[in-house]
Formats: sequence, C-alpha cells, structure tokens
Amino acid sequence: MTNWQPTATLETLAQRAHLLAHIRAFFNAAGILEVDVPVLADTGVTDPHIDCLQVQVNGRLQYLQSSPEYYMKRLLAAGSGSIYYLGRAFRDGEAGRRHNPEFTMLEWYRPGWDEHRLMEELISLLASLQPAWAIHKVAYGKLFQQVTGLDPHNAPLDSVQQKACELSGRSFEEESRSTCLDLIFSLVVEPSLPDGLVMVHDYPACQAALARLDHDADGNLVARRFEAFLNRMELANGYFELTDPVEQKSRFDADLALRMATGKHQMPVDKRLLAAMSVGLPSCAGVALGVDRLLMQCLKLDDIRQTLPFAFGSDNEN
Repeated sequence: MTNWQPTATLETLAQRAHLLAHIRAFFNAAGILEVDVPVLADTGVTDPHIDCLQVQVNGRLQYLQSSPEYYMKRLLAAGSGSIYYLGRAFRDGEAGRRHNPEFTMLEWYRPGWDEHRLMEELISLLASLQPAWAIHKVAYGKLFQQVTGLDPHNAPLDSVQQKACELSGRSFEEESRSTCLDLIFSLVVEPSLPDGLVMVHDYPACQAALARLDHDADGNLVARRFEAFLNRMELANGYFELTDPVEQKSRFDADLALRMATGKHQMPVDKRLLAAMSVGLPSCAGVALGVDRLLMQCLKLDDIRQTLPFAFGSDNEN
C-alpha cells in the first residue's frame, strides 16, 4: 500500500507554525523588513563544500539557492536597511538525521553592526523561545586547543594533517588546513561542547568564507565569523561581512580552483553581486540559521524528518 502520511505529527506541525510566527513577530518588533527573494538563479555559491541543485528552466541551467545571501546583499547595497528572509533553501548531497536537501532558513543582516552585536541579537531570539538554555561564548582557537592540544592558527600544517589522519584512519597529506580543521572540529571538538547555546567566534583565517579578516588580541589573523551550536548541534553561521569586491572576487577564484582540483562542477561567478559590492555594500553583519534544526531542539526531536510535513524520500515508492 502506498504510504501517503506526513513525516511530522500534526502536533509538531502546529508547533512549527507557532515557531515561524514567533520568529516573524520578533523581527517585526525590531523593525526589520522581511524580504522574499528568488530561490532560482543563474548562479549559485562557489563554496567547494556546498553543492547547489541544478534544474533546467526554459532551456537554461538554473540553480536552486543554497542561501538567499547574494540577493540580500544586493538589496543591502540598494539601501534596504536591516532585512530578514524566512523561507526555503536547497543543498544537494545533504540528507540524513540532521540534513534535508530542502530546508527552511532564517537569514538576516544588520547594517552598521559587527558579529558580536549580532551574536547578542541571536541570543535574544533564542532566549525568547527557551530562556533556560545556558549560554557560552568562546574563541575558536582557545576551544580547539583545549580539546586537541593543537593551536589551529599556528600549528604546522603537517601536524594538523597528522591529527586528522589519526582521527579518520585515512591520509590527509594532500588536504588543506581548512579541510583538516573541519574534520577535527566535527569529530572531537563539537561532541565535547557543553549543553546549551555555544557561540564560537574568531575562526581561523583559512575558514573566512565571506567574512572579514582581522587580528585577535594575541596577534593571530582570524576570520570575523561565528557559529552557534545548540546542544552540540550546529545551528547558525554568521559573519562580519566582507565588503571589498576585489577581495570577494579573489575568494571566488580560489573557491573555483579548489572545485576544479576536486572535480566538482564549475560554478559561474555572481557578477551582479560583485557589481553591487562595487557600488557599495554597507558595513554589516549577517547570520543564517537552520529553522528545522531549531525546532528539533525546541521539541527534543532527534531526526530532522520529524519536523517536516513531507521529508526528502518520503514519497519514494518501495
């Protein structure tokens, strides 16, 4: 018999609707404009760790957006002021207990703010949902070194590669510092995090993505970004945003070189984003949050499919 039932209970779907309404009320009260941007575009992200879903539309190759970021930054450059997006995003190759290829993302930007001020607003949003969550803030380097004994900013690359090899059982001799640090963090640092909300900031410069670079109090070159982990689950990723179009183009090119080296699809560069940045992207901080994961934490669920009306694969015929 064909299974037609939803993957979430009706009670969970009611809680989901309540969460979405709460988020909108929080941002509306703060005077932040909700924007509804396209999920289909001629370009996607160049990030070598993210794969966009590709579709043919009227004979043209299009990409389902993995984030509303590029469109939102064009709005910021046009003078929108503070904005937020609450809607669908898509990523290929991500399906499992914490991942669904189609998911709900909350993303917002605050002109004139840095990442630390934005972290406080994120904390306020989460505290308005469950005030009992404990809150911790820690620099990436301090946390990483406490757990692994390695200084992620200054340890020789071969030491970082060796640590990744020991943990994974495979060779990392040809892998980058960023790839090795990602593996080590996910395997030993993330599981060691305490209960509650942990805000990890000042990431290694090699993991800057779209964040500005700066020096920390110890003189290390760091990325002005943060990640939020709720009960050891990655929940949000934020940046003190890069605004230099020349540096942005350089990072796009570096991403494409990595994609080529690993045999991944070559993504077209978003020239409209670069043009908007050339006109003037205001100094701002931005953060993206996985709403389905947040609901998992609020309801103490252990599988993202339990939060979705019809999760990926639920309509497959046996």
